[in-house]
Amino acid sequence: MKKTELTLEEKWENITLANNFIFYKVMHTHPDACKHLLELLLHIKIENMEMANEETLIIDHDAKAIRLDVYVKDSDHVYDVEVQVVNTHDLPERARYYQSVMDVDMLKPGQTYDELKDSYVIFICMDDIFEMGLPLYTFKYLCKEDKKIELKDRTFKLFFIAPLCAKMIKDEKAKNFFDFFISNKTGDDYTLNLHKYVEDARHNTQWRKQYMTVEMMQNYAFKDGMEKGENKKAEESALNLLKEGISGDVIARCVGLTIDKIQELAKTLKK
Repeated sequence: MKKTELTLEEKWENITLANNFIFYKVMHTHPDACKHLLELLLHIKIENMEMANEETLIIDHDAKAIRLDVYVKDSDHVYDVEVQVVNTHDLPERARYYQSVMDVDMLKPGQTYDELKDSYVIFICMDDIFEMGLPLYTFKYLCKEDKKIELKDRTFKLFFIAPLCAKMIKDEKAKNFFDFFISNKTGDDYTLNLHKYVEDARHNTQWRKQYMTVEMMQNYAFKDGMEKGENKKAEESALNLLKEGISGDVIARCVGLTIDKIQELAKTLKK
């Protein structure tokens, strides 16, 4: 018997932290949980952390904007954490572009290059995109002729393969997180808190409406070829979302338009 696809209602009722919409909402609503996650993943201690209010980064008006799931800064570092359930076969290239745009966002006019902060792009994946059976792949630049020589540009790209992390890593607290991420199974106070935050999010009627609307518009856009770059369809989707009262940042993240374009459309709608 052919398995029927879940309805949006069923998807919402079964939603977990592995959904990037929920991941974004939980981490932004509970910065301490985000801080703790970064400390778990990177084995560091963060004293003071700033959760960026705007995750849409734009180099200039003609450049491709990026939408970051979780963009975090402290005094010496910037972090981008992305949830990737499906292998889109472009994650290395995305990591490269994300890091470059974060650098441009970080360095203000008049600052020197040595004022750039250490930069981390972190993907939490379900699939082993490199197919080498490792729970974690960490990349930094080495000299091809002598791999003992590091470029020391202070950029790092990390790909955590959640199912393998849950099985293979030794850090019990990190293992508990990945167990929760892939199966919703709690194992300590942190994952119990995450479970509560996900449940709170699931019962948030405003977020539910946002999720439903965004999913419907994404499906509409996909079926109508927006993935091929049909800006007209993207603008139609954005206008429909604006009419539903969805925030400009959420719309930009979903339809692939810049914040400036969304604001332009919002002005048109008001007229």
